[in-house]
Amino acid sequence: MTNKTIASRILQIIIVLFGIGFLTFGLTYLAPGDPVKAMYAANGGVPSEEVVEAMREKMGLNKPFPIQYFNWLFSCLHGDLGTSYSLNKPVVSLLLQRLWPTLKLALFSMILMLAVSVPSGVLSAVKHNKAVDYIIRTFSFVGVSLPGFWLGVMLIYIFALKFKLLPVISSDTGFKKMILPAVTLAFSMTAKYTRQIRAAVLEELHQDYVVGARTRGLKESTVLFGHVLPNVLLPLVTLLGLSFGSLLGGTAVAEVIFSYPGLGNLAVSAVAARDYPLIQGYVLLVALIYMVINLIVDIAYEKLDPRTKVR
Repeated sequence: MTNKTIASRILQIIIVLFGIGFLTFGLTYLAPGDPVKAMYAANGGVPSEEVVEAMREKMGLNKPFPIQYFNWLFSCLHGDLGTSYSLNKPVVSLLLQRLWPTLKLALFSMILMLAVSVPSGVLSAVKHNKAVDYIIRTFSFVGVSLPGFWLGVMLIYIFALKFKLLPVISSDTGFKKMILPAVTLAFSMTAKYTRQIRAAVLEELHQDYVVGARTRGLKESTVLFGHVLPNVLLPLVTLLGLSFGSLLGGTAVAEVIFSYPGLGNLAVSAVAARDYPLIQGYVLLVALIYMVINLIVDIAYEKLDPRTKVR
């Protein structure tokens, strides 16, 4: 990927961010409810209408939509995403504070998923239509079907409440605190990737180069690990990047269930409190991370497979 292509992709990211910012701001502007009353309610106050109107005037919420939007956009271009209505802290600092725990959780989930799905998918393909294959396919079907929130509740009941092996609620983001939410997030992904890897390996095993390698007397393990797996795992690089990006925006359910202090938990609290600046900042941050990861994956994929090089 040339420097010109990378610059073009970065320009596309900037344009998309402008579009996402406009849509997010417009949707929060049209959303029902009064953020000022929600802000006071979050702090346990019951203000009069005069106080509410004065605060709306101070926050600029009485101004027309174009003025509010361009004021917000001007602040964003200067690195200021505003102040949280409910927490009364800068949105940037709140997002950065919660970003690292969510990154750790997403990375841990991806590691768990790969550690299970890659060997399971390969084994299922190698043992095609045998007992092991049927067992793995059954578990994959169950994993895809189970709702994440139900699995999280069951894990809490079994490992935290019944056997008291792991904490449920904790203020830290250490390894023990991450185990249950990471397993919850990785479970359905493991099922999906196992099925994808199995299908890819089966397809490769019927390719002409595999038949030729076998006729030359190469060991089955050499054919599998030296020829088939590199061709199978390479396309998964793109899927892994997209999955990691989606994980950052999809951890909300697990984080809320396990009281994990990450971005998803913060976003749910912001929606409940009608904290518009925090919602807007969260959407922009997740969109930016997702697109940057996608760009990095495309660059890495081209390095791993020169045949995809963009000239």
